Amino acid sequence: MSKTYNLTTPLSEADVIQLKAGDIVYLSGIIYTARDAAHKKLIDLMDAKEELPFDVKGSVIYFVGPTPPKPGDPIGSAGPTTSYRMDSYSPRLINEKGLRGMIGKGKRNKEVTDACSKSKAIYFGATGGAGALLARQIKSAEVIAYPELGPEAIRKLEVVDFPLTVINDTYDQDLYKIGRAQYEIK
Repeated sequence: MSKTYNLTTPLSEADVIQLKAGDIVYLSGIIYTARDAAHKKLIDLMDAKEELPFDVKGSVIYFVGPTPPKPGDPIGSAGPTTSYRMDSYSPRLINEKGLRGMIGKGKRNKEVTDACSKSKAIYFGATGGAGALLARQIKSAEVIAYPELGPEAIRKLEVVDFPLTVINDTYDQDLYKIGRAQYEIK
């Protein structure tokens, strides 16, 4: 039976170890956006032993490339992008920098789910196709790194009650596998 939680960033280990695949989370606080181009730049900085543009420890990264905002809005449509493009980068951010959460859509590879279990991180799913609705939960947006990447720049977002589903928890549970198993013919 899934549960519902209201959590605020930054996330602690205690926050995420209570979550199970299938739980619903309404997330508030600061999250950061980054897609594959920005992730590559973050890993390049790590390889060069340079400082990252934000403190990753306890943070949540949303895999999104938002559309431009309408006048008066902090952000345009902000739906999740397919997460597997970040699979080669996420384990290092989790294991070496303390990334606590990721938001996207679609399955993650074994290296990512192993890192979630080992270092106590969560992969959340956001509803694809609902970018305009999700944007309503974003109260402010500020580009903090790589403006040359346009929509893929790293942004600092303030969110309130951002609706998420736990896909991969710290116990190596995967909602996609759980859901599929319920309907497979035995």
